[in-house]
Amino acid sequence: MRQQIAAANWKMNLTYGQGQELLDRILNENIVLSAHQRAVFAVPFPYLVMAYQRLVSKDNYFAAAQNCSDKKSGAYTGEVSAEMLRSIDVKYCVIGHSERREYFGEQDHTLAAKVELCLENGITPIFCCGEPLSIREVGAQNSFVETQLREAMFHLAEAQFREIVIAYEPIWAIGTGKTATSAQAQEMHAHIREMLGRKFGKPTADNIPILYGGSVKAGNAREIFQQPDVDGGLVGGASLQAEEFITIIRSLK
Repeated sequence: MRQQIAAANWKMNLTYGQGQELLDRILNENIVLSAHQRAVFAVPFPYLVMAYQRLVSKDNYFAAAQNCSDKKSGAYTGEVSAEMLRSIDVKYCVIGHSERREYFGEQDHTLAAKVELCLENGITPIFCCGEPLSIREVGAQNSFVETQLREAMFHLAEAQFREIVIAYEPIWAIGTGKTATSAQAQEMHAHIREMLGRKFGKPTADNIPILYGGSVKAGNAREIFQQPDVDGGLVGGASLQAEEFITIIRSLK
């Protein structure tokens, strides 16, 4: 079975102490993950070492960064490089979240560089893609998402691409309380997998985890995750509540 991943994206939330408390409450549940399951916590940069120290002894639990620089090193005040993340044993990094694209103007060529640097440093990119409501309303979501994936990742060799995790996040469903139906999520995930198969071959496409992101919560996670091409979720607001995220982890296939 493909990897099934419950990924928490804390965004710019929680103090250091609140983050410690949240992780401890989740870890105290002692949820034993199967070999194909992962719980990933994308925490703010100042909390990465703390999260790593709490998660390292738990099988299949990992800390993740929410972003990294598209530069290797140098005079880029305030930036954090993939090499820096590797040096503290970070295994995952979220790349191209819609908020990074919208608020910070990140373009696909920049995201392509970030993906490459993550892979060079043994970090798995969780690459985000997804359409705004205006694109969904005119039925152009498939071509929109295809363009995002093609321009940022189709330059990779097949062996490199096997190390990618994709997160489909319909922008109109992030933080709005709206959620794509399980059928809508499955439709897009199946389209993404078919498109990847055309580029990288069906065996590779069939092995790539594709997560759903967009108002995932305890009440809908199981139904969404049970769709055949949905391999877990990239979870925002609900990941800040211990009981919610515990239920989401338990909802993995």
